[in-house]
Amino acid sequence: MEAKVLPGNKIEIDLPPDTVLNTAGNTIEVILLLPEKSTRSTEPSILEILAEIHSQRPSSRNLEEINRDLQAERDTWDS
Repeated sequence: MEAKVLPGNKIEIDLPPDTVLNTAGNTIEVILLLPEKSTRSTEPSILEILAEIHSQRPSSRNLEEINRDLQAERDTWDS
């Protein structure tokens, strides 16, 4: 079954007419499956952020260069 989201983030579900249930006033369990692609968020996903970071980093740095850069940064903390 499908239902549209109503104003106020509410949904209304009509049971099929051939459903034989005497559940008026009782609590029932409803399983809700949201669409995979949500249009609510325009923020980038963590995978998109990581891809952007990886695309901007230098690819040819070796361990010595990284350690030298880290030490240079640490040296600026003391001054």
